Amino acid sequence: MTILQGLILGVLQGVAEFLPVSSSGHLAVAQHLLGLDEVPLLFDVLLHMATLLAVVIYFRKVIGRLCMILFRAIGQKGEPMNSAPITDAKIATLAPNEQAGRYTIIMIIMTTIVTGAIGMVTSKLIKNISLTYVCIGFLVTAGLLVASSVVDKIRCLHRAAINGVSGDRHLTGINWWQALIIGFAQGVGTLPGISRSGSTIAGALFSGVDRRTAGDYSFIVAIPAILGAFILEAKDLTAVTGAVGLLPLLVGCAAAFVSGYLALAWLMGIIRRGHLEWFALYLVPAGVLGLIFL
Repeated sequence: MTILQGLILGVLQGVAEFLPVSSSGHLAVAQHLLGLDEVPLLFDVLLHMATLLAVVIYFRKVIGRLCMILFRAIGQKGEPMNSAPITDAKIATLAPNEQAGRYTIIMIIMTTIVTGAIGMVTSKLIKNISLTYVCIGFLVTAGLLVASSVVDKIRCLHRAAINGVSGDRHLTGINWWQALIIGFAQGVGTLPGISRSGSTIAGALFSGVDRRTAGDYSFIVAIPAILGAFILEAKDLTAVTGAVGLLPLLVGCAAAFVSGYLALAWLMGIIRRGHLEWFALYLVPAGVLGLIFL
């Protein structure tokens, strides 16, 4: 692999990991077009680790808040009952107070367990899946984005008619059955062509979660999912440096981190405005053209 190829794959991974267009599917297509059909799966996982760092930095406040709550829960030292609630917008969605934060941690664990169970099945399909199924996955993702956006807009209109509150201003948090649905959606999103972020956010919106919480939670639960994939593939670290080369790998990871952070910041604004269906305008032609020419 050349440095330029590593750069291209890194940028593609960073952008496609967070935008709901399937990073694994785009990497599979790009590797095919670049003649890199023998790239180890761990290379993809390492690029995911680079984008994971972007998630951690972007959501550092809520991650830090949840970690503090977890440590206090282990030591049985909660906040005083009369403590003021957190008003910081980047924290208030998932951990506005100690009790809500502990509940969110439990929901994250539930989501991760479901994702892991499904991921054990889909991992056997990833290595041998054809580009035809990847392109079909693009179309499935487009359908999920459009359907979830329609459902979300109808729910917002209904809420406005009843409560006189326009848009999606309230924060619902995540309950146990929503956590299970999101975990299932994220597990399905491990298939190439099916966007992890797109399916996870769509699952949250389908189950009644507000847009901001859906976006925040979707990327928080990506952290254990990506770490789990890395642990499973870490044994092949020597093989990936031999097959890819150390410098292309480092360039690819750096490009994935920078482009991923920028894509994440942009996507969060799109989610809060309720315009996920925009990405279907790209996925449908991409899927159809892929079925015809690949």
